[in-house]
Amino acid sequence: MDAFFLTGCTAAGKSAVAHWLARRMRGAILSADSMLVYRGLDIGTAKPTPAERAEVPYAGIDLVAPGEPCNLNLFYQAAGAAVRRAAARRQPLIVVGGTGLYLQCLLRGLECRPPPDPAWRAEAEAVFRAGGAAALAERLRALDPARYARLADPRNPRRLIRALELARAGPAAAVGAPAGALPPPAPIPGLRLPPAQQQAAIAARVRGMFDAGLLEETRALLAAGLAEAPTAGQAIGYAEAAACLRGECTAAEAMERIAARTRRLAKKQMTWFRHKLRVDWLEIDAAMSVEQRADLVRAYWEKHGPTEIKVQDASDA
Repeated sequence: MDAFFLTGCTAAGKSAVAHWLARRMRGAILSADSMLVYRGLDIGTAKPTPAERAEVPYAGIDLVAPGEPCNLNLFYQAAGAAVRRAAARRQPLIVVGGTGLYLQCLLRGLECRPPPDPAWRAEAEAVFRAGGAAALAERLRALDPARYARLADPRNPRRLIRALELARAGPAAAVGAPAGALPPPAPIPGLRLPPAQQQAAIAARVRGMFDAGLLEETRALLAAGLAEAPTAGQAIGYAEAAACLRGECTAAEAMERIAARTRRLAKKQMTWFRHKLRVDWLEIDAAMSVEQRADLVRAYWEKHGPTEIKVQDASDA
């Protein structure tokens, strides 16, 4: 099956555009965002609201509880189910998100990698409990500094643990075609704001999250055990909101920390897009409405058509 892809850095407005288009196309949406997979992490991840989910079918979100692991295989299986569901209903499928690895696996199929090692995972999680993400990062920097530099979010324990696992396994553990031998993925459109406008959009998004109740959502999640969740507990927005609730910083300081961390994530996303994906950038302006941005994306899709989504083997992933 083919799907219509849309990407871009955080705060570019891609989710709103995808929703606008899905409503008019009577389509469904597959989220390609690694933080939307966690149930209960709603405000801080800008997850579609219940009203939006009543208007458009969404997949790839709310896959696991905050304390549960979510790996690429789990997302791939959910994506396969979404593709089959859309095909059965003869619905157009829109894939939207900024997690490069998720997009890459949909465009190329799952690459062969060493499987997770339960014993190593237990050891790594013990390191995290004792020293936090900083302890994992220190180990990875010592073992494979280049791999550490490529991480999109070096404070994300799940990514640190997997990167350490791959670094420990070494290049001989990978099977199948090496990354450099794979054909380049098909080009997909992406929304891009000018840098100054993107920073302003990030700041506005963070303020909106606090206005919408991020602190209250985080307080409820902490009561349910968020602090013990190795990945969700360190998610952008929630770690800072938790620090604010503990009295370690003011709300204004927490917002600035979230904005700064989000800006760093956006830079990492752009680096991934340059080296791992082929993105045709659609230049937008902050003054453009959702409909105007959607018109650019729709024109691109009409010119280039949908893109093959490679999840035919998802049930075996």
